[in-house]
Amino acid sequence: MALDHTLVGVPGEPAERSWNGTDALLYALGVGAGAEDPLQELAFTTENTEGIAQQVLPTFAVLAAQASGGRRRKLGDFDPARLVHADQAFRLHRPLPVAGSVTVTSTVTEMLDKGRGALVRTESVATDADGRPLITARGGAFIMGEGGAGSVSAERSGDEGPALGDEPWTRPEREPDHRVVYRTRPDQALLYRLSGDRNPLHSDPAFAARGGFDRPILHGLCTYGFTGRALLHELCDSDPARFHAMYGRFSRPVLPGDTLVVDLWRDGEGRALFQTRTEDGTVVIDRGVARHS
Repeated sequence: MALDHTLVGVPGEPAERSWNGTDALLYALGVGAGAEDPLQELAFTTENTEGIAQQVLPTFAVLAAQASGGRRRKLGDFDPARLVHADQAFRLHRPLPVAGSVTVTSTVTEMLDKGRGALVRTESVATDADGRPLITARGGAFIMGEGGAGSVSAERSGDEGPALGDEPWTRPEREPDHRVVYRTRPDQALLYRLSGDRNPLHSDPAFAARGGFDRPILHGLCTYGFTGRALLHELCDSDPARFHAMYGRFSRPVLPGDTLVVDLWRDGEGRALFQTRTEDGTVVIDRGVARHS
């Protein structure tokens, strides 16, 4: 068996997911908050600073909407070293609480034959104790070598949520309205993995080599988190309540220690476009869209 096409359109078993203030702090450190100036971003890196209430970075939503551990569905029989994150979107229905508990239901929405591999897309909805949606997250994974088996797609629901790259996107022909530069640490992947993603692609040289990489690479969602911090501070004046949705396509891997450059263009009321690149100009997150107030 390769990919299991019978999963498409069938919701998985609901899974409970909870987090606390320490989880939120560790995540913030894992995506670089406070690294260059420990006195900045204290709302996200501390819980007991006088006059500053703890808050949660919006991109933590992607982790909060994931089924954890053994509750994640097995997509088929393939070498996990051949799987890389392709794209990611989320929508926040309300700001994330510092500590919370949700029920996550995930559905494989598409398995697309891309010739040299397969693109698998999933949607996860995290609801609170009253059954109200808190997070809608959609993501894609590209599995190298799993093409040739055809494509299967489920019917899409009426609640479209954030677009997964299907809306037109063109890099504006002007200088960005904002440019943010962040340096990642050489041990960034080792720090970020403590938030739950223990995929050895990001820590084990032998496993990374099976995936065709010279050395372990940084988690795509870590780069995504660095980018989300730039969006939060530049578009929302660091207020998570004003951050509503984010989409990005992972176009190239990032190595721990790379410098990230985030270019942002305001694109009308409540919408912005962005790209993230490394210092040499290589685009690592493309077709980025953020929605804010």
